[in-house]
Amino acid sequence: MHNLTQRQIEILRSIIEEYIETAEAVGSETIEKKHNLSASPATIRNEMVRLAEYGYIKKTHSSAGRVPTAKGLKFYVRELMKEKELSTMEEVALKENVWDYRDRMQRFLKEATRSLAAKTNSLAIATTSEGDIFSSGYANILDKPEFLDIDVTKTLLEALDEYDCFAGIFANVHGDEEIHVLIEDELGDGLRGPYGFIYTDYTTPMNVQGKIGVLGPARLSYTSIIPIVRYFGAMIKESAQGW
Repeated sequence: MHNLTQRQIEILRSIIEEYIETAEAVGSETIEKKHNLSASPATIRNEMVRLAEYGYIKKTHSSAGRVPTAKGLKFYVRELMKEKELSTMEEVALKENVWDYRDRMQRFLKEATRSLAAKTNSLAIATTSEGDIFSSGYANILDKPEFLDIDVTKTLLEALDEYDCFAGIFANVHGDEEIHVLIEDELGDGLRGPYGFIYTDYTTPMNVQGKIGVLGPARLSYTSIIPIVRYFGAMIKESAQGW
């Protein structure tokens, strides 16, 4: 890991947050105008060259700007971002969506994925160790420019029909992190492409185990989605009755 200067960190943060918001390559002029860095475009360009050399950003074929690499996004998630906490009112509203189904596993997980997809404006999935997959929010991914590429969309939709694809992903994840963030190549051959996956593990009082999370482009809104996924995992553990 390179020891980045404070200026390089701020430039990298600005590039990533701009890219997450717009899905477009980010140039030095955009950073200078929209992010108060007290540096000229020429200085920013020089620092962007360094960040590219370190592997945190890359140049696209169609633009002079830069986009973050998977390495850059993972660094952002681990070191730079600040999570947006859910309010008590939001937590109560999310729990109310599934509370009436807490004694019926399949209906509960179906409603949980629907609610998670709506809250994150993404594609939500939940799995059980028995091989069940629940998903919701297919229409949400069509709003993302990455999925205008039919092959990118097809690969993702095909994966949702194969529990073995996700079982392979989960089997290759090691560590006891509360939240798992997988980006691009970390998803393996079954989901090779510009994808990001945020998920958490759950275990119910009756020892049903599984995962719940959000799939989408690599530029997921990590600051808001991570705390939401964490809450859904905790909600399943607390709410499940008889399963």
